Amino acid sequence: MNTAIKNSEEIMSALKQQLACDFNCSPKDFDREENIITLPALNEKRRVFSKETFFLQMATLGNNAVISADQKLHPWLAEWVKGKTGFWLFEQHNYFELNDKLREFGYKLNLTHHMFLPVPELVEVAPDFEYKFIETAEIMKYYGCPEFPNAICSEFKPERPDVLAVLALDGEKIMGMAGCSADSPELWQIGIDVLPEYRKRGIGTTLVKLLRNETIRRGAIPYYGTSLSNLRSWKIALASGFKPAWVESETSKIEKNLFEK
Repeated sequence: MNTAIKNSEEIMSALKQQLACDFNCSPKDFDREENIITLPALNEKRRVFSKETFFLQMATLGNNAVISADQKLHPWLAEWVKGKTGFWLFEQHNYFELNDKLREFGYKLNLTHHMFLPVPELVEVAPDFEYKFIETAEIMKYYGCPEFPNAICSEFKPERPDVLAVLALDGEKIMGMAGCSADSPELWQIGIDVLPEYRKRGIGTTLVKLLRNETIRRGAIPYYGTSLSNLRSWKIALASGFKPAWVESETSKIEKNLFEK
């Protein structure tokens, strides 16, 4: 087991290396002042959230924006980003303009993810309940359980397998689960679910703390994502030793109405 804890610079460097692979650019592109537009590519070490390239995806680390998009969008995007600070492109008034353009090609903006990286130290955690760590083989029996849509994937995905989870137990009943998928060998994404009757007891925060600490002990970098309006999830991230690090969004195809001619 690799017990060395990466420092903040190493964590950020690993993130930029990963995003560069995902967005088909250079890690240094995320440090530039100007916005960057690239062509999408199925790079071998990318995080695999889709078997195809996204028609458009974009990310910001708080300064410029890096946009990976189909060639057909490049002329319009070059004008759209002109004179704009990158992180403002993620605001609604700019999203409206972008979404209108995407619809011309049969696409729409999908989710916007607010992403968190860990502070480089192990965080203090004192569980007041019984808990249990499980790994891939044992995680599999929970696939399809409607109680845990965020903690683990819906099924085993070899391209980003669920590698570790921790259960909060009330006797034999599971109160909550935090799990992480190895989205890349180095970056493991944490998700959390707590059953409604056990919420507001700090179980979610405790589980995420336990999981992030164990992930770090294993030499990986835990990361956490949520939506803008999911304040419960934001509070868990901030209370569990994570800090805001980047924002990313992507597109999806518009599903045609079955009654549309």
